Amino acid sequence: MSGLTTTRARAWALTRSDGTVLGFTDHDRDLTFDGITFRAETGMTASAIVQGTGLSVDNTEASGALSDAALSEPDILAGRYDNAALTIWEVDWQDPAWRRVLFRGSLGEITRAGGAFRAELRGLTEPLSKTGGRVFGAACPAVLGDAQCGVDLDQPVFRADVALLAVDEGGAMLDVPLLEDFAADWFVDGTVIFLSGAAQGMLVPVRREEALGETRRLHLWQAPGIAPEAGDRVRLVAGCDKRFATCRFKFDNSPNFRGFPHVPDDDWLQVTPRADGDNTGGSRGGA
Repeated sequence: MSGLTTTRARAWALTRSDGTVLGFTDHDRDLTFDGITFRAETGMTASAIVQGTGLSVDNTEASGALSDAALSEPDILAGRYDNAALTIWEVDWQDPAWRRVLFRGSLGEITRAGGAFRAELRGLTEPLSKTGGRVFGAACPAVLGDAQCGVDLDQPVFRADVALLAVDEGGAMLDVPLLEDFAADWFVDGTVIFLSGAAQGMLVPVRREEALGETRRLHLWQAPGIAPEAGDRVRLVAGCDKRFATCRFKFDNSPNFRGFPHVPDDDWLQVTPRADGDNTGGSRGGA
C-alpha cells in the first residue's frame, strides 16, 4: 500500500454472539467491502496497535460515541458486545480492494462514561494465557447442563417460567411466586434468564433465596445491566453447588460427577500425631 498515505483509512467489523455484524470506519464517508457497510458517522477510533512476535498478546483499544444507529448503551449494558469478534483493516478508501488486516481478536472490558464507550481489544493469543487441564478437587468442575454434566435442564423439575411480582435494587432483588413444587433454595447457584422486557436475553446468577409469605425472593449476585420491571417474564433455572451429595440427591446424576469427593481437605494436611495412646501407623479413626 505504498504511495497511498493520503487515502488510508481504518475499518472495523464487529460480529456479536447473536450473529449481528456491524461495520465502522474513521473515514468521513461510508465504505463497503466483504458485504459489510462500514459506517462513518459513528466517531469510532482506535489507539495505536501494539503487536508482538511469537505468542505475545496484541493490545489496543477502541473508543467512540454511543449512537442508537450504531452502538447503543442498552445493547452494551445487556452484554450483547461481550467477547464480540473484531477485525480491523487498513484500507484505501478510494479503492477498498487495496486493504490489509491489522488486527483480529475480540472485545474485552467495555466502559461507558459521558455518552461514550471505551473497549479493550484482545488478540487471538489471549485464550492461550488461560489455565487449562483438569483440576483434582472435591467439587465438580462441570457446568450444570453441559456435555460433561449431562443433566437436561429442560425438564420441568429443573426450571420454572414465571412473571416478576416486584423488582428492587435495580433488579438485584426479584420477587416471584412461592412455587411450592420447588424446595427452598432450589434456585440458589442457578440463574435467572430474562425472557421479556428491557433486559430480555440477559442472565444473572442467584446468590440466595428467602420465603416471604406467598412470595419467593431471589437475591442476585448483581443487578442486570438493564433494570427489569414487574410483569416481565423470567426463567428460573435450578442451581448446583458442585457437591457430590447435591449431584446424587437433587439431580440423580452421580455417575456423571466430575469431582473427587474423597480427596483429603486442607485440614488433613495439618494433622499431627495423636498425643494419647500408641501411634501404630494405622487408621486415624477415633483419633
